[in-house]
Amino acid sequence: MYLLLLELPHYIGLVAGVCTSFSLLPQLIKMIKEKKVDDISFFMLLTLLVGLGLWVYYGILRTDWPIIITNSFSFLLNGTMIVLRIRYKRRKLNS
Repeated sequence: MYLLLLELPHYIGLVAGVCTSFSLLPQLIKMIKEKKVDDISFFMLLTLLVGLGLWVYYGILRTDWPIIITNSFSFLLNGTMIVLRIRYKRRKLNS
């Protein structure tokens, strides 16, 4: 029981990171299905990408795997959203 209590902060961090990471998935799926990005702020995505990159770096400095893994996943999703936003915006402009 004592060992479980010592590990509790890691489990809480992992669950929190998974929840925040997966929060981007519905927006990404909607972007892919609708191919519409008018409601997505590029600067919000860019700011979030920088913040996520800093969280990953912080996790590396602390050797904190829940921070590294969950924020790396979020970084990947957010980067994908930026690429799709640029691609779909160009298509709209060229149409």
